[in-house]
Formats: sequence, C-alpha cells, structure tokens
Amino acid sequence: MLHPDFWNDQQAAQTVISEANALKDQVNEFRDLYETFENLEVSYELVKEESDEELQAELEEELTGLTSRLNEFELQLLLSEEYDKHNAILELHPGAGGTESQDWGSMLLRMYTRWAEKKGFKVETLDYLPGDEAGIKSVTLAIRGHNAYGYLKAEKGVHRLVRISPFDASGRRHTSFVSCEVMPEFNDEIEIEIRTEDLKIDTYRASGAGGQHINTTDSAVRITHMPTGVVVTCQNERSQIKNREAAMKMLKAKLYQREIEQQEKELLEIRGEQKEIGWGSQIRSYVFHPYSMVKDHRTSAESGNVQAVMDGEIDQFIDAYLRSRIS
Repeated sequence: MLHPDFWNDQQAAQTVISEANALKDQVNEFRDLYETFENLEVSYELVKEESDEELQAELEEELTGLTSRLNEFELQLLLSEEYDKHNAILELHPGAGGTESQDWGSMLLRMYTRWAEKKGFKVETLDYLPGDEAGIKSVTLAIRGHNAYGYLKAEKGVHRLVRISPFDASGRRHTSFVSCEVMPEFNDEIEIEIRTEDLKIDTYRASGAGGQHINTTDSAVRITHMPTGVVVTCQNERSQIKNREAAMKMLKAKLYQREIEQQEKELLEIRGEQKEIGWGSQIRSYVFHPYSMVKDHRTSAESGNVQAVMDGEIDQFIDAYLRSRIS
C-alpha cells in the first residue's frame, strides 16, 4: 500500500513541472516576440525606401498584433504575487431580487465560463444550486490554469445589472446584484489550523443543474467552520470522500482569504481610509437599458459592446485593474 506522503510528493512534483512548463512558455514567447520585432524593423526600412502602401498596411496590422501580444506578455510578468499562479475558486451569490438576480447570476456564470475557455483554462463545477424558476441561487467553480487566480482576483466584488426584466410583465427596468468571491486553490502549500472539533459536517443528496439528481446516495458534503461561520459545500464527485476532500480545500482557501481581508481591513483603519462593504459598493455596472455600457468603477475602463463582454471578453477590465494596482 502506498504511503500517504507519496501522493503529496506526486502533487508537489506536478506543481514543479507545471511551473517549469509555464516559465518555458514565457521564454519561448519572449523569443518569438523579439523575432517578430526584428522582422518588423526590416519591413519598416523597406516601407521607408519603397513607399509601398500595401506593405505599409500589412506592417501596421502586424504592429497592432505585436502591441497586443506585448501587453499580454507584460501583464503575465506582473502577476508575481505569492498565489497569482494558482488555480482559482470562484463563487457567485445573487443578492435580493429573486428570479431576476438569480438569472443575472447565471449570465455571469456563462461569462466567466466563456472567458476561461478562451484562456484555455479548465472549468469544473464544484457546487451548483439552481434557482426556483430560472438562473442560480449559488455556484462554485474551480478554474484551473496558470495564473488563473492572478487574473480572476480582479473580479472579486459586487456586479450590478440594469435592464428591462424579461420576468416583469410590465416591462419595467430592474437593477440586480451578484457577489463574486475569488480565492486561490490550495493543496498543502499553506498551514491553516483546522481542528476537527470545530467542524460540523453534513451530507445530503447531490443534485445538478436543473435539479436532476446526480445519484441516489448522500454524496454531497457541507462543512461549517463553527468559530467563523464559514460554510463550504461540494457535490461534484460521486464519492462522499472525494467531495469532503474538495470541500476541505475550499474551506482552507476561504479561511486564508478571510485572514488576508482582516489584515487589509486593519491596514485601512490604521491609514484612516473608509471603504464601504455592501451591495452599494459594486465594482462594475452592466447597463442594458436605457443604453448599452459596461463600466468598471475602480478604473473607469468601459465598453459599449455589452454582448461581447457577456461572451467572456473581460480582459480589458482585468488588465486595467491589475495595472492600477502597480501604478
């Protein structure tokens, strides 16, 4: 029988391999960018000598592409905080508003799923609680890929929707809110003391999107950390044991995030800064009516193409936020 440390060693080795591959990709990308830059320099000299309009148009198009790649490469290098390279655990929780806010939650779920797929990240649903009529009551995703947490930490906060509600027969305008929580996913990298006697563990029958039962056993797990009141649930796996392991990872991530937030709150109090935490402190507004606009209130980054944003085109907001943290 394999010793338990074997699996920890295997996980550690896999982490090292993953980080090595990511560094290798960065080096290769740098070399490719430099080679492209040199080729554009040659093309530029030709344009100056021959005044070729077709060649100039091609050069301008390639320069635009290079600029975009350089911005993305620079952003990757900026993601250097301790847990930026980790996978992310993302939770969506609709606010008051019933079906309208629950539908808004499902729209954000689709947006983040589309974004992750475009990044080449793997998305796994850890917990899903469907809405009564439409949408979701809550959802927890594991988004796995290099720098997933580094990118998605920009999305933490309250997201506000303004639109004509399809659920309102009178055609009135509604405002809905969904809270997005983002945490790094941990294995055994951090030491968080969690005492068994502080945990309340409940099991229940797992159900999937739409309310269909995944199986007929009580495989889903809910863990409550009694001292803090933090609750995590997982129902993705058919095995109760695996769901419990996944839930413990989520609990560790939440307790770590809670500790970080407490430290930040204390620093703000020391500095005398006031920062309201609540449904009124949205980080971004998505306006569908009376005009179309998505605006991030932290950076003033905005887009008039609401449909593209809802299809996962949120990199401009992530980019602006991450750069604002170092400016």
